[in-house]
Amino acid sequence: MQDTELTLGRRGFLAGTGAVAAATALTGLAGPTAAQTQTQPMETKMRPETGFRALTAENTALILVDHQVGTIGWAGELANDDERNQLKMWVRTMARFAKAAGMPIVLTSSLETEAQGPLLPEFQEILPEEYAARIQRQGVINAWDDPAFADAVRATGKKNLLIGGLTTDVCLVPPALSAKEEGFNVVALVDISAATTRLGAQTSLTLLNNAGIDQMVVVPMITSMLGDYKSPVSGAFFEAMGKEGVFEAFAKGNLR
Repeated sequence: MQDTELTLGRRGFLAGTGAVAAATALTGLAGPTAAQTQTQPMETKMRPETGFRALTAENTALILVDHQVGTIGWAGELANDDERNQLKMWVRTMARFAKAAGMPIVLTSSLETEAQGPLLPEFQEILPEEYAARIQRQGVINAWDDPAFADAVRATGKKNLLIGGLTTDVCLVPPALSAKEEGFNVVALVDISAATTRLGAQTSLTLLNNAGIDQMVVVPMITSMLGDYKSPVSGAFFEAMGKEGVFEAFAKGNLR
């Protein structure tokens, strides 16, 4: 039954993309026609060295900062439990994809025995090894200032970092800026992050923009990394989306 639902979800997603392509073709906004592509072979384009388009599943590490059961209550930008559940859905989707695609993943938490609480319990099932190896910071706010965390990120051997922190302004921006200053190509995942206030969200995006850090959300980020739905890791994408109910959430609408 689960395999059937996953297949239907994948078909629906691809059908949706096909419908968009058809609509843009009718308005004259589509790409080259079939005849044009026959006479003008597609050139293989090299990925850029920086920005979100540089990222692939093979050259990127996923960094998750402070996705804790108490900290999510500090994300005042989120209006209600529905939006908090959406954030958790997206971080679980990203974690499932990264794990299945073989991406290095670094988890860190802050003061788990205090108000912040433990990491989301789902990480123990989705990322058991990474959860066991998580960097448990004892008060350091900018995760990059904790040598154990920075060393764990460096040890992935990846130049490209896809970073999400539960609160955008406190958990995400500081280590993202620090990693960028050290020479990493950093992309911020902003739908697995939410600021303490709406104003905090605005200023966070400004800081990231000024530092040359791209901001992305989970679905377009993963599809950009795939580049092709026939990619060997595309199954990891559709499986993650299916297990986390993303297709049903799309159909319901009104997502954050």
